[in-house]
This record gives sequence, C-alpha cells and structure tokens, in this order.
Amino acid sequence: MHVARLSLTDYRNYRTAELAFEPGATVIVGRNGQGKTNLVESIGYLATLGSHRVSSDQALIRAGADAAVVRAVLTHGGREVLLELQLNRQGANRAQVNRAAAKPRDLPRYAHTVLFAPEDLAIVRGEPSVRRRMLDGLLVQRIPRLAGVMADYERVLKQRNSLLKSARARGLAAAQLTTLDIWDERLVGLGAELIDRRLELVDELREPLAAAYRSIVDADHRPELQPVLSIDGADPDDETTDAASGRTATGLEAAADRPSTAERFAAALTALRRRELERGVTLAGPHRDDVLLLLNGLPAKGYASHGESWSFALALRLASAELLRRDSATGDPVLVLDDVFAELDRRRRERLAAAIGKYEQVLITAAVLEDVPEPLAGRVIHIDAGRVVDAPTDPGADVTLEAEASGV
Repeated sequence: MHVARLSLTDYRNYRTAELAFEPGATVIVGRNGQGKTNLVESIGYLATLGSHRVSSDQALIRAGADAAVVRAVLTHGGREVLLELQLNRQGANRAQVNRAAAKPRDLPRYAHTVLFAPEDLAIVRGEPSVRRRMLDGLLVQRIPRLAGVMADYERVLKQRNSLLKSARARGLAAAQLTTLDIWDERLVGLGAELIDRRLELVDELREPLAAAYRSIVDADHRPELQPVLSIDGADPDDETTDAASGRTATGLEAAADRPSTAERFAAALTALRRRELERGVTLAGPHRDDVLLLLNGLPAKGYASHGESWSFALALRLASAELLRRDSATGDPVLVLDDVFAELDRRRRERLAAAIGKYEQVLITAAVLEDVPEPLAGRVIHIDAGRVVDAPTDPGADVTLEAEASGV
C-alpha cells in the first residue's frame, strides 16, 4: 500500500496543501517549524486515530478555523480508496470512505502506517503511558474494532472515577456504594479484552524485535519485552514501587497456572476498593499497566546508553512494521521517518536505511537533505511556512481532492 495523494485543509499551519506521492522513498525537506511533520502526522492520524505529538485533536485544527480536513488516496494492487476525515472543534469528528459516510474508527481498516520520530526515545526512557500508547496504536491498526473498545473503556473508567470521587467527598464506605459493582462489571469486561490483546501483541513482537535490533546494531543485546500488570499487583505509575515485581506470565504458562484475566481483574478491584475510595481513582486496569523493556537482562530505562535506547525504539517500530506487513491484506504499511536521521550516527543511518529499503513506500522528513542516506533521497518535496514550494506533480490524477464547503 502507498499514499498516492494527500490533501489538507486548515490542518495545523496549512490553509490548503495538495501533494502527490509515488512508491519508494520521498524526502520532505524544510527548516524547523515549517510544517514538515504536520504532513506526515496527518497520514499517521488516519491509521491510528491519534497524533504522535499531542493528545488533543484541537491542536490539529488551524487557528481561527472550525474544522480541519484530511483527505488521502491510498493505492494497492491497482485499486484506490479515498479516505476523508474532518476534525471538528465542536461536535464529533466525521469521516468518509470513497465518499460514503463512515465512522472515524473505520479508517484504520484501510490506512496502515508506522511512524518513527525523535519522540520515540520516550518509549524507552519515558513514562508507562508512552508505552501503552505505542501498543494501543499498533493494536488499532491490526484490529480496528479495538478503537471502539478503548473508547468505551475510557468512558466507563471516567464514570467510575467520578463515582469514587463523589463517594470520597460524601464519606461513603465501600458497603454503601452498591452502584460501583455495575461499573466494575463493565470495566472488567472491556479492560480484560484490552489486557489480553496487549499480552498477545507483546508475545508476537518478541521475535521481530530481536531481528530488527540485530539489523540496526549488528549485535545481540537480547532485547526483551515483559508485561507489567496492575491487576497482578504492580503500579507502574507509582514511582515508589518496583514495576518489575508485577511482571506477568504470558502464553501457555499463564493459561495453565493462573485464573483468567477477567477473574484477576475483578479480584484486584475488590481488594483495592478501600484504597480507591480513599484516593478517588481506579487503581487497576489497562490504563495503569506497562511493558518492561530489557537489554541483556537489565531494564533499558536507566541502564541503556543513548545509542542503545535509540536502537531499541527503532527496533520496536521495525518490529511493528513487520507485524503489519505479515497480517495486512493491503501490503506493506507506509513507513514514516520524522527527523530521525539527524538523531543517528552514520553507521546507524546506513543500517536503518538498509532495513527500511524493502518497504513499498517510505516518507522522510529532514531539516537538512544531507542527513538522509543517498539511496533514500531520490525524490524531494520542499516545505516553507505551511506551503509546498517544490514537489513532484501528478498530472494523471483522476480523483480531485478539493475541500468542499460542507466539509466531509
């Protein structure tokens, strides 16, 4: 699969933008702050329903505009699909697929991307929420319906936390809060599926992660992933506890020796109820889980060097791309490298370029073209202050991507 055309209206710093792309590598060049990342961010949003830079859609809408529109034509095997997304300041976002109304969460069925960015270093060195977001973004691309499950879980979690805060303010005891059982049941039903899906994903990432890491550094530092579950006693968001103590068994070992995820989740909520009432928050569930990254048996966070941390993060993205390539009926995911090469030494640049060269389409942003290895720098688009000032044209385009007055 590759992005053939992209159109933006009132997205970030773009009033309008129209671009044509081809298979292979394309480099988007411009000084910092000109809008390079905004272009590739919009493509990534279609695949993951989120930005790799901000958590709110409001930041994606150009100042003074009521909505932003992203349109993309994706091509695979001679077939095209037109995806359209309208991000609104007020009200729900809207989407279309081939001009037919759709839900935004339907878009990841068609768009698959893997984005590398300087922010990826936080996957190794940052907070648990960064690693949760990485896993969930990949899950949505592989199983698009999970976007709905995640949204439902967040809604139930918010309602449950509101009830806990209200009970704390009123001084209610656990026995007086019978309605909490209803929210517990809903939370467990949705959360157990998310936990199980994450565990399956971690298992599947292990082999491609090891292969990708070796391809980047030409060494075996034994990169490993170990789930850390709050329903098993860990509290990754509490820096005073040892997250590693909550590692969980996975695969056949877990199935043979442990109660089901739903049973453990329900038991954890029961055991934590007094503490939750005291604090007014839900203390167990996928929203408080983590995955421990290990190199040579030691936590990468705190022990890995800067270069090793970068290699681990890049290897995770390459492993993600390999899973999407293996599973997808639409071919390779689009690989996006956002200002990544400037962060790497020459050897890692060359190794990364070799590792991604086999993918159908690679989009690269760079402030300096010389940072990009020569084999990837054949096609170049120049960006200046939210304008495409020099780009390949597509005179044969048979689908017009123009903003309509009525929006999507």
